[in-house]
Amino acid sequence: MRNVLAIARRELRSSFASPVAYVAVGLFALVFGYFFYATLVFFAERSLQATQFGMGGPMNVNQMMIRPLMLNVSVIVLFFLPMLTMRAFAEEKRSGTFELLLTRPLTDWQIVTGKFLGAMAMYSLMLLVSLVSILLLFLLGNPEWRQVATSYLGLLLMGGCFVALGLFFSSLTRSQLVAGVLTFSALLLLWVINWTADSAGPVMRAVVQALSITDHFDDFSRGVVDTRHLVYYLSFIGFGLFLTARAIDSERWKG
Repeated sequence: MRNVLAIARRELRSSFASPVAYVAVGLFALVFGYFFYATLVFFAERSLQATQFGMGGPMNVNQMMIRPLMLNVSVIVLFFLPMLTMRAFAEEKRSGTFELLLTRPLTDWQIVTGKFLGAMAMYSLMLLVSLVSILLLFLLGNPEWRQVATSYLGLLLMGGCFVALGLFFSSLTRSQLVAGVLTFSALLLLWVINWTADSAGPVMRAVVQALSITDHFDDFSRGVVDTRHLVYYLSFIGFGLFLTARAIDSERWKG
């Protein structure tokens, strides 16, 4: 475990030694802030209209604001995480430090797990920054904290899938750009695969919905934790890390 944590700390130091980490966290906070403001304005306008025209009681902040906001955040993550993972192994190969890493007394799984934890720590920091805006809702209103917690759990698990897949593609190439494009393309495919569910047959519809990464996040955004979604995300992460470890093992044999 000590070796894994050492690699994770090394990843964080290398990220903050360049502008990459600061730009990624800053842009994520900026884009999140925009969506938070836009959602808040929409919620305030709808609440005012409901009050003026006597359309029932106060609007539900959980369904009218938190859920749409978290669904938008999941889209932001789709664009940002390939940028965090594309350099994980590709930059090591380009700079020549990957061969040195393989010569150290480290197993493939220690290297992969350390890289994964380092990227997840950076991603967790991005989510932590976004909590500043969410706290305003608790100061000004009375949202359901369980829905916020489950939404962030879903974002964390979905982000873990993105990171695991990004590490795999980064381990296949020396080019950060190629790794980023491959990761984004694969994630986008998993994002839109359920668009064909309505026109597919019963069996194919079930398969497509099971593979869709967005369908599994939807319940989290509504405050529901389903073991099926947990199994999907954890299995996805494990399989992605397994493929990455196999790719590193093949590099050892080539060396």
